[in-house]
Amino acid sequence: MADNLRVAIILNPELPPGLLANTAGVIGIGLAAKFPMLAGSSLTDAKGVMTDTISKTPLPILQATPDHIKALMFKALDAAGERSVVPFPAFARTMHQFEQYEMTFPLRDLYDEVLDGVGLVGPEKWIKSLTGNLKLLR
Repeated sequence: MADNLRVAIILNPELPPGLLANTAGVIGIGLAAKFPMLAGSSLTDAKGVMTDTISKTPLPILQATPDHIKALMFKALDAAGERSVVPFPAFARTMHQFEQYEMTFPLRDLYDEVLDGVGLVGPEKWIKSLTGNLKLLR
């Protein structure tokens, strides 16, 4: 199954480097939570040091404006099938405990929110159709 899956994280390039890294990290964790086969194994080096693996699939970090990110997210949410869509609304940054985010999220309307990023996992053709025109984040 993991061989057929592709991953992409799309971020607002206007965010400062620390917020870009944080946003990519938390989105990546959300994606892997739904598709643990993207990682989840261990490797041992020549000296016997065992570590957990990095992603088993390429993970492009792409860039788009918040409005484009929002449009991508809603288009992705309309798709059926085996997929994951993990948004990072800007209001989440003000909360430092997941329980607060979990209680606040149902009170918010994502159509009205600024999105700092979104992560996608799904079939290769679907991911390419959504992200093929986006540039890598540099």
